[in-house]
Amino acid sequence: MKAAMTTPHHRLGIRCDHWLDVMDELNIGAFVADGSRRITAINLSAQALLGLREPEVVDRDCREVFTGVPCSVECVMHHPETAGDRDPDMEVTDEENQRHLITRMATPIYNRSGEIAGCMTILQDHSPITQLIDRLHYEERSLKIILDNLDVGIFTVNRGGLINFFNRAAETISGYDRHQVLGQSCAMIFSGERSPDVCLLKESIASGETRSSHQGRMTDRDGVTIPIRANYMALRNEKNVIVGGLATFHDMTLAHQLNRAISNRYTYHDMIGKDPSMRKIFEMVAVVAPSQATVLIEGATGTGKDLLAKVIHSASPRAARPLIKVNCAAIPENLIESEIFGYVKGAFTGADRDKPGRFSDAEGGTIFLDEIGDLPLSLQVKLLRVLEDREFYPLGSRRTRKVDVRIISATNRQLNDLVNRGLFREDLFYRLNVMRIELPPLRQRRGDLPLLIRHIVRGLCAARAATPPAISKTAMQILLNYDYPGNVRELENILEHALIICREAMVQPDHLPDYVRQEQPSVAAATPDATPAGSNDREHLRILAALKKSGGHRGNAARELKMDRTTLWRKMKKHGIAGQ
Repeated sequence: MKAAMTTPHHRLGIRCDHWLDVMDELNIGAFVADGSRRITAINLSAQALLGLREPEVVDRDCREVFTGVPCSVECVMHHPETAGDRDPDMEVTDEENQRHLITRMATPIYNRSGEIAGCMTILQDHSPITQLIDRLHYEERSLKIILDNLDVGIFTVNRGGLINFFNRAAETISGYDRHQVLGQSCAMIFSGERSPDVCLLKESIASGETRSSHQGRMTDRDGVTIPIRANYMALRNEKNVIVGGLATFHDMTLAHQLNRAISNRYTYHDMIGKDPSMRKIFEMVAVVAPSQATVLIEGATGTGKDLLAKVIHSASPRAARPLIKVNCAAIPENLIESEIFGYVKGAFTGADRDKPGRFSDAEGGTIFLDEIGDLPLSLQVKLLRVLEDREFYPLGSRRTRKVDVRIISATNRQLNDLVNRGLFREDLFYRLNVMRIELPPLRQRRGDLPLLIRHIVRGLCAARAATPPAISKTAMQILLNYDYPGNVRELENILEHALIICREAMVQPDHLPDYVRQEQPSVAAATPDATPAGSNDREHLRILAALKKSGGHRGNAARELKMDRTTLWRKMKKHGIAGQ
């Protein structure tokens, strides 16, 4: 047995230890009390969640022991009609002093005479269920109540493959009501009798061994394919004879969306944040996206400008048409005009045919002009004409071309400052600045860090069908105190690094990149003109000089130093120079 239980259960008239074993395999806490409210058994998951050991609770009154887990419904031993009702979600502190949000549920236990002999209480952590059932006696109605209230899809079949149990989570994921599937072949919720998942379930029933499907597929009531991660196992009766099979499955749609594997369409829910500044952005996106308005997105590198542009496009009437991205800083100045507006045959040496530009490619859709502040002044005039007249001249052409596109632009610089310095046209700025959205740097919304860390870790693990590890208190403290000059993008890279290195059940500080563990200078305090005391590093001084010469513009400084922007950013971080 996985759970360390030595207390006999004859007082209840039935065996409960296999139930607790099942819950342990699902990483769900459970404890059993007899008719006198004396605790008779507790599994390892409940001990870990509550920070209590078996000797501290067994043979004690449950009301005395679990003062932090109060019953907010009538005791099910006296009011069995309340079985399966969930209490409001609540927080508990585990043995490592970490807080968990859990759902509590209680169900009565019946003896062989059909009388209530005790109670089983379930404490389900709101973490993904990672390990599944090895052995299960499915006849007990109390256990079916429990399975019906878990946040994982579960169904059982007889040896002929006909469904005889379908829990609520399975209904939610599949879209089928249980009455539509009970008595039907399990093939109806897959893609037929020959589907890999049906074969795995049949193999499990035949061999008695658990089978896993890390990239399974289920077909919902509307015929839409749902990606799932499933496990299939044989179901045995009390004589250990195989009488059918059981499947547990997770909806992996979220993981596929996070991995960009199913669709390149986004909604504002893909952007995570509870900070007031982010809530304001979500509210604005909901209003702006359905319109045809030109949008300007400002924010530091790595704050999610690309994602926000995709979100706006996907929520717009143009969602079915292309979203074309142009990085104005990545295309050489002598090529950018032909790339954006295209050219006609004979426009220059080697132009042996007409070539449409990015504006033509985006016809009917959206064009996303990233790093718009780097667009040469000569091209700003042509862009202004597109905004005003919805037409442009391809390079070398004497005839204009009409275009129907929505323009979303983004920059990590303040365009109004560039206007004041004569580096950006004022009339173009006002045309682009119809709806302006500013994404805050991560250091200005530190309250979102725990939410982002949890979301990113779950997304990275779900995409690889891996179990998300816990993060130790020390490692979490390091993550919460780091300044993130690269913002959310850097946070994603740090967590991905940690998950690759970590081979344990918990991320420790030594799984984080070296530079994160070291004490970082405050980004807000550092300036391009500040040199650390005693520093005579030539590279450091060259970078400072280039930044000063370019007015703090990283792209121009990188060109001055003959290196790409990413290399410059990494070197700036190494020397403690603030990003621009």
